[in-house]
Amino acid sequence: MNAESDPARADIEAARAVETYLLDHPDFFGSREELIARLRVPHPDSGAAISLIERQVAVLREENQRLTQQLEELLAVARDNERLTERLHHLTLNLIDSGTFEEVVDVLEDELHDQFRADAVELRLFSALELEQQLAFETDRGEFAEAAKFREFLDRGRPLCGHLSVDQLVFLFGPQAEEIGSAALIPVRGEGIVGVLAIGSRDAERFHPGKGTHFLARLGEVVSHTLQVVSVPGA
Repeated sequence: MNAESDPARADIEAARAVETYLLDHPDFFGSREELIARLRVPHPDSGAAISLIERQVAVLREENQRLTQQLEELLAVARDNERLTERLHHLTLNLIDSGTFEEVVDVLEDELHDQFRADAVELRLFSALELEQQLAFETDRGEFAEAAKFREFLDRGRPLCGHLSVDQLVFLFGPQAEEIGSAALIPVRGEGIVGVLAIGSRDAERFHPGKGTHFLARLGEVVSHTLQVVSVPGA
């Protein structure tokens, strides 16, 4: 069966030919304003016929609304990042002014609670040499047995967001463990020490696994450098 004996098929092929021609000649209607005024295009929402120009205007308006929304979303992200940067700068200045380990812990707790809406903040540190020896021999002893639960995280040396096991939550957050829905773990290192800065949230989605960790990595660097200049208990 050829196109001449099948009207439906002939119409489809003719439509394709017209479409191809118009795409190859986008200025076709430039000198044919009368033709444009006579064309009618079904409106997708109401089914009513409107002029080609009206339809083009509607399409452009919809595209403009979509682009405007995207721009607003990008601006909102930029504003959030600016506020985040300002808060990190303020936290950094306060850490620089800290002269003792206790002051470092106080600054982290105050700033992360007040400025970053953290529900729990804990800093767990270990002797780097002793921890390395304990992990190498895979022995279970006291705090090092608990630290072994974070071995992969400590070896990787990058922040981690997500949901922790019950044992990990209890080790990090103690009595608050049951309240924590998600957590961010930040590796920190000082002179002869290694540890975890844990930030917990009651919101299970606050620190979801897909959350970006750039800010957390910068925070870890700041804390690590601060620990180089203060006296850490037991180090």
